Amino acid sequence: MSDSQPWTAAPSAAEHARSVLAASWSCAVTAEGGREEFVGAHTVAEDGRVTLDVPEDSTLVAAAICAPRGEPSAVLEFADVAPVPVRSRIRARLWIAGWFVPVDGRLEFTTTRVVLRRPSGAVVVDLDEFAAAAPDPLATAEARLLTHLADCHPDAVERLTRLVDADSLHGAVRVQPLAVDRHGLTLRIERARAHGDVRLPFHAPADDVAQLTERMQVLLNQASAASCPRALQRQRTDRDG
Repeated sequence: MSDSQPWTAAPSAAEHARSVLAASWSCAVTAEGGREEFVGAHTVAEDGRVTLDVPEDSTLVAAAICAPRGEPSAVLEFADVAPVPVRSRIRARLWIAGWFVPVDGRLEFTTTRVVLRRPSGAVVVDLDEFAAAAPDPLATAEARLLTHLADCHPDAVERLTRLVDADSLHGAVRVQPLAVDRHGLTLRIERARAHGDVRLPFHAPADDVAQLTERMQVLLNQASAASCPRALQRQRTDRDG
């Protein structure tokens, strides 16, 4: 695919859900015994099945033993939190309903329903699509990539705003990288009392960090050839003054 052919695809709901699951380090579980928070306790199989390693005295163990087999009795919740400090850092929430089965001291979860809530709204993810989907190849590296971009290359972030429509930048006080996946980079544009997001699609999908570096360079080259948005020019002038 040449640079002149735009790549406008975005992750499907199933892919996004699997990416949230792959990158999440913590998990909240609501069951009949109450609600518990676990950090670093879950693992994910290739088909998206979740297994929890919990203490023996966890109320979840008793709830799993006593719950009727085959009936949804627990909900797992995963939060997709932006690694760069921005307003409204929760980018998405993933809920997985089902039941636990104790196996060799661990709790294996059988899924009956998957719901992904994004800023655009909530969507029920097809279970077969969820099982078949793969996480975004950049999901587990995203936090490191975005914090590096924000902390070490603020000039590059500012340059990328040249690719944003001027109306979207009206009243902007700060722009930060919000998300990145194989299909594109999302910028968070913050105003005095509101914020909005703008997506910059890559010309082709990036399947690893090396390809991402090339895709970002293409965007930066395009930005260098564009004029600086007047809104940011005025902001820069005000700061200098």
